[in-house]
Amino acid sequence: MDLRMLSREISLYLEHQVRVGFFGSGVGLSLILGFSVAYACYYLSSVAKKPQLVTGAETFSRFLQDHCPVLTETYYPTVWCWESRGQTLLRPFITSKPQVQYRNELIKTADGGQISLDWFDNDKSKCYKDANNRPTILLLPGLTGTSKESYILHMIHLSEELGYRCVVFNNRGVAGESLLTPRTYCCANTEDLETVIHHVHSLYPSAPFLAAGVSMGGHRHMFVKQIDMDHVMKAKSIREFDKRFTSVMFGYRTIDDYYTDASPNHRLKSVAIPVLCLNSVDDVFSPSHAIPIETAKQNPNVALVLTSYGGHIGFLEGIWPRQSTYMDRVFKQFVQAMIEHGHELSSM
Repeated sequence: MDLRMLSREISLYLEHQVRVGFFGSGVGLSLILGFSVAYACYYLSSVAKKPQLVTGAETFSRFLQDHCPVLTETYYPTVWCWESRGQTLLRPFITSKPQVQYRNELIKTADGGQISLDWFDNDKSKCYKDANNRPTILLLPGLTGTSKESYILHMIHLSEELGYRCVVFNNRGVAGESLLTPRTYCCANTEDLETVIHHVHSLYPSAPFLAAGVSMGGHRHMFVKQIDMDHVMKAKSIREFDKRFTSVMFGYRTIDDYYTDASPNHRLKSVAIPVLCLNSVDDVFSPSHAIPIETAKQNPNVALVLTSYGGHIGFLEGIWPRQSTYMDRVFKQFVQAMIEHGHELSSM
């Protein structure tokens, strides 16, 4: 039905009901009914939409459409919580936390530091009984995130269903591990990640290897010799913190130099393996104007999935989104597609 015609019919109905209600009863019910219908019309016409798929090659686009049907379906954000800030803030409190038993491993870095890895070996896997060939998914938590985050636990639960092994990379200074050197981590530095990738791959060189990252503490006494921590702790914004702490610790001349180096815009051109990026255009931390759409179109290995709503790591869906989110479904279908059908990309 045409939305304008429907709106006109609703208006006439409400006008009649309110006029009758003043002399009888049922005004409240009529208003509630009318509001509900109007809200439903707005939600279905303006909120629930199919994501925008941006790729640098038709082959990658066709691969995703064939093996990741979730990317071609309409995303229905939680009807009572589709606004970006609500999605962002409520996810940690609403979504469940599946029970996961980890095996912890500490590895040393070249500068004398240490990195904490939490392994979910999935030794009960029925699909991949041989540990040497069991697919490995490296999970990268967001800023200050650890292996205990709900989104990480859900990724592990979904990977367990598929028979895969997971390992969570906890950045320095988080997950309860002490800092051995005056260094944490930042968005632009990948040395620790490279160390982890080489370590994990060396343990299982024959196993398919994928990585999934989400979004982007430490112990204070390690920094007092090179950074004014009292000044740092007075920061009232992320930019002030990065200016006083992150950019200084990693030797950037200015905060703008750090942000330029950390931006994915100039790095996307060099991506040489298939990468899928999910982002909502209403993300409060990564707004639509900062998404490098044109750059992504220039690389056949990059695909962007852009939803109209979802907030920052929100992507809540369903009436009561406890068990799964849109991001979880994208993750499951993409890793399964790459492991079971990834060879098609090289043959297209």
